[in-house]
Amino acid sequence: MIHEAQLDDLTPAQLRELTGRLLTEVRHKQATIDKLTHENAVLKRMKFAASSEVFQGDQRSLLEDTVDEDLEAVQGELQQLATKPASPERQTPKRQALPAELPGCEFRHEPDNTLCACGCQMKRIGEDVAEKLDYEPGVFTVERHIRGKWACAKCERLVQAPVEAHVIDKGIPTAGLLAQVLVAKYADHQPLYRQEGIYARSGVQLPRSTLAAWVGACGVQLQPLVDALKAEMLRHRVLHADETPVAMLDPGAGKTHRAYLWSYCTGQFEHSRIVVYDFAESRAGKHAMEFVGDWRGALVCDDYSGYKALLAKGMTEVGCMAHARRKFYELWANHRSQIAEQALSHFGKLYEVEREVQASAPEQRLQTRQSQAKPVADALHLWLTLHRQKVPDGSATAKAIDYSLKRWAALTRYLDDAMLPIDNNWVENRIRPVALGRSNWLFAGSLRAGKRAAAVMSLIQSAKLNGLEPWAYLKDVLTRLPTQRAGDIGELLPHHWVPA
Repeated sequence: MIHEAQLDDLTPAQLRELTGRLLTEVRHKQATIDKLTHENAVLKRMKFAASSEVFQGDQRSLLEDTVDEDLEAVQGELQQLATKPASPERQTPKRQALPAELPGCEFRHEPDNTLCACGCQMKRIGEDVAEKLDYEPGVFTVERHIRGKWACAKCERLVQAPVEAHVIDKGIPTAGLLAQVLVAKYADHQPLYRQEGIYARSGVQLPRSTLAAWVGACGVQLQPLVDALKAEMLRHRVLHADETPVAMLDPGAGKTHRAYLWSYCTGQFEHSRIVVYDFAESRAGKHAMEFVGDWRGALVCDDYSGYKALLAKGMTEVGCMAHARRKFYELWANHRSQIAEQALSHFGKLYEVEREVQASAPEQRLQTRQSQAKPVADALHLWLTLHRQKVPDGSATAKAIDYSLKRWAALTRYLDDAMLPIDNNWVENRIRPVALGRSNWLFAGSLRAGKRAAAVMSLIQSAKLNGLEPWAYLKDVLTRLPTQRAGDIGELLPHHWVPA
């Protein structure tokens, strides 16, 4: 920040440079505001337009949930960019009273000092009561926060304990309830319209539009934490990468098209356990390039062509032995091929060595691989080369052998580096929750919704990878996030997190 007094000390050239930089920042900020404003208008038309009637049943429910989430997220980002928060265009719906029969507890907040600066003892003249709906798995309770009002009769001064910061200001949900909604949606794969019914059976009416607004707001608040998680992951030397298809809604066409969720995680033998998901509209390699940026290290991946551009930038390719083995397993399972059976025997010996060194120190792992696994790999390479000369070109057996021979350097690179894994199964296991969720999601409602899902799942799955209970982790993070200093946000990352 340049103060007015400092401007007098700047030379004309420095003033021109400063003016140009500030104009560039203003233009960039205005362009972002214009983009979000347009997106907000599109979402509102999508919500109320008759064209949405082409969707039926569960499809329409999921579309409505997604649009409400996106609207809340866009409005949150617009308010962060605006100098003054814009007043909402829509009328705030009247909040229904919470059921009186719910169990509850009271928290009393009083000022630390009720002695006025003038020397008079203040008198309590009333109180403000704010009710927040809390949730522990299976149980709703009401937190009643009572803030006493203290006033000085002489100087008419009013004192109250400050309101604690919340992810959603002036809303009824506690961090525990928000964590429950997020975990149910992104870990337990329960869409919001199903959660609405579940909560109704507990006696609490929470419209899906309200739940969607909470999810959208939490997505905006949690994004800096996900950005910090990604930045820390990209500081590691070894990364795994994989991708899986997810249907994404095309509201204009009334149908879905194939999008992709890309999964990246730290190496199997790295100390920090991190997984970050990236949602993209296609499987094009440009998405992987945009994600990793300037990172250069050892990338464990399959033979998909989308990774080739990354490897051409100077990354070290580490192949997946499981993919090579799978080619022969399919031959044996489908045709009982004797050559495939023999190949599987060789691959099995390599994996026996890996099971033995799984928990070993890096030095011991490398020594064992060199003494036990390398001779097996050399024998397998010779065996593949000799049998390739016997099988006809174009046959399934030839294709299986060619896959291994053409990628042999990448497949065996792990033998010379203790920190490299034998295959890419470590990240493929991180993709499995997505495959399970697809049957319940049906589709991602929009690109923004897909990216929000990827962000929240990055935190949930990283928490699980570090042995944390996702609900407890998210509840604590959502409680501390509003007052957490930006420079200390790394303390809330799953692999660093310590409960408050």
